[in-house]
Amino acid sequence: FVSSFTAHVATEEINPSLKVPLFKEKTKLEGTKRLKLYSKILHDCASKGSLSSAKAVHGKIIKKGIDPDLHLWNSLVNAYAKRGVFGYACKVLDRMPERDVVSWAALFSGLVNEGYGYDVLDLYCSMKKDGVLPNGHCLVTALKACSLSLDLFFGTLLHGEGVKVGVLLDVFVGSSLVDLYAKCGQMELAERVFLFMDKKNVVSWNALLNGYALKGDAGKILNLFQGMTESELRCSKFTLSNVLKSCTYQVNLTWGLIAHSLVIKTGCEHDEFVGCCLLDMYSKCGLAEDTLKVFKRIQEPNIVAWSAMIDCLDEQGQIQEAAELFSLMRCKGVSPNQHTFASIAGVAANLGDRLYCEGVHACIFKHGFESEIILSNALIAMYMKIRSVQNGWQVFKEMSSWNSASWNSLLSGSHNGKTCDRGPSIFHKMLAEGFKPDICTFTSILRSCSNLLNIKFGHQVHAHIIKNGLKDNNLVGTSLIDLYAKNGFLVDAELLFTQLIERDLFSWTALIAGYAQSDCSEKAIKCFSHMQRQGVTPNNFTLATCLSCCSNMAMLENGQLLHSMAIKAGNSGDVFVSSSIVDMYANCGCIEEAEAAFQGMVSTDTVSWNTMLFGYLQHRQGLKVLETFRMMLDKGLEPDEVTFIAVLSACSYMGFVNEGKEYFDSLTNVFGIVPTIKHCACMIDILGRAGKFNEVESFIKDMKVTSNPLIWETVLGACRIHGNDKLGESAAEKLFELNPGIASHYILLANIFAAKGRWEDVRRVRALMTHCGVKKEPGCSWVMVNGQVHIFRSTDGFHPKHGQIYIKLKELVEKSILAGYVPKTDHILNDVSDDEKLEQLFHHNERLALAFALISINPVKTIRIFKNLHICEDCHDFMKLVSGVIKQEIVVRDANCFHHFKSGICSCQDYC
Repeated sequence: FVSSFTAHVATEEINPSLKVPLFKEKTKLEGTKRLKLYSKILHDCASKGSLSSAKAVHGKIIKKGIDPDLHLWNSLVNAYAKRGVFGYACKVLDRMPERDVVSWAALFSGLVNEGYGYDVLDLYCSMKKDGVLPNGHCLVTALKACSLSLDLFFGTLLHGEGVKVGVLLDVFVGSSLVDLYAKCGQMELAERVFLFMDKKNVVSWNALLNGYALKGDAGKILNLFQGMTESELRCSKFTLSNVLKSCTYQVNLTWGLIAHSLVIKTGCEHDEFVGCCLLDMYSKCGLAEDTLKVFKRIQEPNIVAWSAMIDCLDEQGQIQEAAELFSLMRCKGVSPNQHTFASIAGVAANLGDRLYCEGVHACIFKHGFESEIILSNALIAMYMKIRSVQNGWQVFKEMSSWNSASWNSLLSGSHNGKTCDRGPSIFHKMLAEGFKPDICTFTSILRSCSNLLNIKFGHQVHAHIIKNGLKDNNLVGTSLIDLYAKNGFLVDAELLFTQLIERDLFSWTALIAGYAQSDCSEKAIKCFSHMQRQGVTPNNFTLATCLSCCSNMAMLENGQLLHSMAIKAGNSGDVFVSSSIVDMYANCGCIEEAEAAFQGMVSTDTVSWNTMLFGYLQHRQGLKVLETFRMMLDKGLEPDEVTFIAVLSACSYMGFVNEGKEYFDSLTNVFGIVPTIKHCACMIDILGRAGKFNEVESFIKDMKVTSNPLIWETVLGACRIHGNDKLGESAAEKLFELNPGIASHYILLANIFAAKGRWEDVRRVRALMTHCGVKKEPGCSWVMVNGQVHIFRSTDGFHPKHGQIYIKLKELVEKSILAGYVPKTDHILNDVSDDEKLEQLFHHNERLALAFALISINPVKTIRIFKNLHICEDCHDFMKLVSGVIKQEIVVRDANCFHHFKSGICSCQDYC
């Protein structure tokens, strides 16, 4: 029965002449006393690890011809088994005249300690054949053997044996059973045994904790730990490390702090492994300062601790500190390993310093890790992130072999900017080389297709996704939604969204952003509301996107709700969100609130300043535009191209010709910005509105911008203001050549001719418009009442309250005439009678919207009307007078700007 251990039998025999160094044998010792003495010495040899002394005792027994009793035989087996000399142990066991459970248990214990699980099970069967019944200790050892060999079937037989011999209530047997079932993945059985145990010790708790740790069930581990703390058992470092890992996984700081207090209480604070678990827990909970405190308490941190600390700083955005810690680690003489280098490559990429990145690359070479595929992949990703595409490709080419991660790293450089067009070709090469795309591959190539707006290639990638069985993956599904939404295929995006198994923040945001981009602002807000009902918390990008939708649709109430939500969730400090809040208020006609939001911003950038500049511009507060621009310069911020569009536009409507020229010249001379077409158009507008048409023509020739439609559109607008039909006709002809499909060009020219009484030319222009298939956008105005948008068109009779609206409008006209209103029928540019002109004038859509608002809105509230076209001069005068009559502020946003009508005055200073 000991045949499996023949390899362990030593070639030398027991030498009876060996002297026993540990005792001087008393000559008069006889019988039982001598046997007890030998047994005690052998016990000491087993515990102290003295194999030579055990052999010497054995030799004495043989030399003196002593007949050992059962206890001495067992002591010999135990001594050899404990020292791992299983050949001798088996020989002794084999020569024993009788064997009991202790004899076998001694051999089992030694074998289990050395990892011979299967052999113990074989010997256990031999023991049973020998007619020996197991005791508690024997069963514990045999169960450990089952755990080692993961033999669940034999373990269940031993469980039955335990019931049969009545040792199941023994805490050690119970703990061993829990450990067996846990290691075999049978957590239900493990927990059942655990619950039925009368007494539980640290071992039984740890066995169950370890089982759940192996399954990755962090929640169960924390529940067990809570029960363990209530039982007042002393936790081991093994327990605490498992608990800390679970807290890390669940980002559960509360129980992490409790575990940390127990770490200190049990004296495990300086243990390297526990220390690393604490580092990781605080890091994942976003507490970089606490992580650093734990790190400093580790007496001699190893490379694992250093790497964990660098990872933590990188994850918390403290990339400069992470780089400094890496330098300190090297100064301390700790050599980086592959994981450290992979981490510092990520830090270098986030720093964006090309020289530092190349330094990291050189350091990897110096330490001989250049052939490590993981580090090569990290280097490729690093170079791609800092837009050093050539270096990334060079690392890729020099690799001896690639894996999917190598191709994914290469693809990561094709997400944005000038390199996104390389994505499809890299994907093709990857397939050609026989590599199978994974989730990361598909998300990268779909992102590339989204930025390229390449829906055709996106369809091909979609087919590959279905073929590879990844259509149900959440990340891939979200990337597909983003692709279709950005390309305007909203129906497909919606279908994919409904097919997602789990809808997270990113999938919701992708759909909301798609709606926003396609000018479906109402759908975006509805989708956001649905997302909230599902319990999904928005991030900065989601909030900013929805605020942009509220801005586009002038949905003030929704915007205010989002503002309060951003404050409550702590997102209002984000510069992107706060800039969107400023823009929302400005576009909803609340310039004071926009100004207050801007002044309350924690941090600002050029974009936020530009937002405020355009807010003032929209509300025709030109002096504030120029004042804010000077403040921006005083703060040390660099203006960009967009900044100067706002500044030049302000100069235009304020008639600041000389100042406009100075600002235009400063673009190149002071700020080194090459003037764009938009800047040139602003300069033409400044000159044109001032009636300086000779300078306009000279400027167009000098700047060589004769082929751009925006230039001639600006000229045409200036000609309408000053009635310059000759230059206006020339500008319109240019526009008909360059961009014949724009209705406003025909309308502006027709209006110029109508103002001059050239009705034949008006009919000619309208006939040309019809011939070219160009249709005028119908004018409309809308007003929001009780969260619902009400749209009106001129002479509209379809509104449910149209009767009340017309009565109110008649009342307003009568009151305004008494206040001095004189209708300007010359602004009706149709060749009709004066009565028809009055009828048309009195029922313009913005007046209908005003009348409806007055019969629907609280008299104290400001009336806000939005219009898709420019407000005519007569309606402008009418609104001014009405604001004074009703003593209520009226805000009208037309295609040009905001008009704040209050007490008979407009904020635009009659610049309409």
